[in-house]
Amino acid sequence: MKKDPSINVLGSALQPCSTDPLTGFFRDGACNSCAEDRGSHTVCAIMTAEFLAYSKYVGNDLSTPRPEFRFPGLKPGDRWCLCAGRFLQAHDEGCAPRVNLAATHRRALETVPLEILYEHAVPETEE
Repeated sequence: MKKDPSINVLGSALQPCSTDPLTGFFRDGACNSCAEDRGSHTVCAIMTAEFLAYSKYVGNDLSTPRPEFRFPGLKPGDRWCLCAGRFLQAHDEGCAPRVNLAATHRRALETVPLEILYEHAVPETEE
């Protein structure tokens, strides 16, 4: 698997999203992507209780630990490389989480308009 260039939606070097919990399609702490990443795990999202409940409701339980996949389960405040399509769906339903733009891969723009990402952006002082 060849990684796409590590560029964020702002056009600069992709910043890390989270190493605790360890996230990313490559489990390298960043929202890097490649052609095999069909889900486009490219949006660095900060989990909220509302979003985690929504995600579970639509069939993607991110809060329950799954040790067999080395997945600790997420809690509010955790950062996670979220599928761009799921983020857009949550936006459309009014419960999208906040986003760290510097850690969101530019491939997310294939699915999510930049204006929508900006709507949910965390102020740089909180990144």
